[in-house]
Amino acid sequence: MPRPLLDDAAIDAFLARHPAWRRDGASLVREHRAGSAREALGLIQRIGDLAEGANHHPDLHWVYDRLSVRLWTHDAGGVTSLDIHLAACIDDVLGEPRR
Repeated sequence: MPRPLLDDAAIDAFLARHPAWRRDGASLVREHRAGSAREALGLIQRIGDLAEGANHHPDLHWVYDRLSVRLWTHDAGGVTSLDIHLAACIDDVLGEPRR
């Protein structure tokens, strides 16, 4: 059974505390520029390890030093608590401050 979708208020509250993320339709997106392609690849590995641990996998797009991370719960068709939790963990990896 899929997890329930979060309502707009819950998603907006998360975005207010995690300004690096934005809403794009039924998903959360974060873009990050690393110091180099090698650093970006290392970040992808760390994000992958988190995703494996959570059994919840983001869509990742990598071009040289730029990463784009997209989170949504596929079987629910939108943003759930799984996405919010993994997004907060990804913020810790990418080192962006939270509000």
